[in-house]
Amino acid sequence: MSSSSVGPWSPVRWAGNGTVRLAYDRWTEPDDGDPLLLVMGLGANRRWFPDGLCRMLAARGFAVARYDQRDGGESTHLPSAVTRDPVSALFARRGEAYTAEDMADDAAAVMDALGWSSAHLLGVSLGGAVAQRVALRHPERVRTLTTVAAVPGDASGLRAVRYIRLRTLAKFAGLRFPDTPEGSIAAGVAVSRLLSSPNRPFDEAAAREDAVRNIDGGVRDRQTQSRQIGARWHGGKIDAISRPTLVLHGADDPLVKPAAGGAIASRIPGARLVLLSGVGHEIPASAWETVTSEVRGLADGARGEVGPASG
Repeated sequence: MSSSSVGPWSPVRWAGNGTVRLAYDRWTEPDDGDPLLLVMGLGANRRWFPDGLCRMLAARGFAVARYDQRDGGESTHLPSAVTRDPVSALFARRGEAYTAEDMADDAAAVMDALGWSSAHLLGVSLGGAVAQRVALRHPERVRTLTTVAAVPGDASGLRAVRYIRLRTLAKFAGLRFPDTPEGSIAAGVAVSRLLSSPNRPFDEAAAREDAVRNIDGGVRDRQTQSRQIGARWHGGKIDAISRPTLVLHGADDPLVKPAAGGAIASRIPGARLVLLSGVGHEIPASAWETVTSEVRGLADGARGEVGPASG
């Protein structure tokens, strides 16, 4: 199944993992580049990856694809078993709907649908934790791993709390907007403001323009966010990740402490940490050149370690 394409993106298609359908699309050029799968964070749909960033990645020789995680965007939303908010879900002993292993398997299912035997992975926030788990659970599918603004993928519940600024998470969880398109737009602007660097002027007009272009109810849906953040990982430690790894983290991140990036880089053998000056829990245009050049350098350094993708 597919719908009409949006700008430079292909029509949306769906991958399957059991009963879960995962919406994905890909940048239309180049078709023969190095496969790069983008994984977005808590509650947010795939369109939060800026087109400008994706265009630069494509220009550097990547075949770029992105998908909506389960409970996000156009992918399957699971029924809620309990009433919960993201903060209480973080402290819960177990998830209510699915595991972190299920979410890692979702990424592999999207690669299957794309015809990619392996790919470079770039995950942001919760997507960065998911990408780490893919590298542990499906190492043969991962060419390189880039995490952005993420916590260690084996830290959940109370172990993750040390890395998170709970005041910001509480503000995020406390946002209330009507279940309308305008409510989603207002939520998008509020989330962008909350997660931006406090040391850089916030461009509200640009944030609203982005929110109008991408009306995403997921940023105000506490139930879906709770199910995602509450998914528990039962697999190995990130110390066992064997793929070339780059850790990017905003120096001004108001949600996930930069110490989280340091912890990831210190535990994954050979990983390199790059702190992004003037960047919060986001990838602003000012950081695109650094991000894309670093990701390209990581891929070039790893070339030849994994065979080319099929399809």
